[in-house]
This record gives sequence, structure tokens and C-alpha cells, in this order.
Amino acid sequence: MILVDTGPLVALIHQDDNEHSICKETFLTFSEPLGTVWPVLTEAMYLLSFSWVAQNALWEMTQAGAVEILSLGTDDVARMRELMRKYRDLPMDLADAALVRVAERERLRRIFTLDRRDFQIYRPSRMGRFAVLPSR
Repeated sequence: MILVDTGPLVALIHQDDNEHSICKETFLTFSEPLGTVWPVLTEAMYLLSFSWVAQNALWEMTQAGAVEILSLGTDDVARMRELMRKYRDLPMDLADAALVRVAERERLRRIFTLDRRDFQIYRPSRMGRFAVLPSR
């Protein structure tokens, strides 16, 4: 599974996004499923709020199984809080903390994100660096 962040979800749907082409090209190379978390979907829905059609396209992606929503529970809260404290100088937002936590828990190293700077800094516990996609 490949984790997906907010930026690529928005860019895939919004054709006028500057990153639409690179995200579409990258997405078409994947043979593994994509996974994300509710905070990422919340951010994406907010950024797509200019258009119900765009928001609906994101709903369709999730309902069709193109993006699996990975669970977060109370067992994950302490670690997400710790991550946000550790990376407070960036600062780390809730969506990024949730993605890093799920990466640690599920042992996932690849992430589809436009936030290269932060995800090259974040270090999931006992996993080393993320493999950031698209690779540029």
C-alpha cells in the first residue's frame, strides 16, 4: 500500500491544479492500493470546497476503493501528539501526524505527497526515511 497525502488527492481531481499532470502520471504507475486517513480527507474536502463536483469526485474515489481510509483509534492519539510536539518547528499538522503514525503502525514507507520537504524530514519510528512519490 502507498500512503497518499492531501496535495495529490486535490491535484488528481482539480485539473487546473499546477501539479495535476505529474500527480496523474504518477498515479497511473501505481499497482498497489492507496491508503489515507480521515484528517487528509478533511483537508482535501476543504480545499475542494469551491466545487461540489470536485468534492463528489473525491467521495467517488473513496467509495470506489481507489483510496482506502485507514483507521485511527485512541491507541494512536499519544503518538500523533508526540509527533506534532517533536516537529512543532515545521510545524506538523494533524493530517501529517496521522499519516506518519499509520506508516509506523502498518510499516508503510512510500508516500504520495507534494509536501516533499516535510516528508523528507519526518522519520517514522524504526523505519528510516519515507520514499516520497512522485520522485523528482
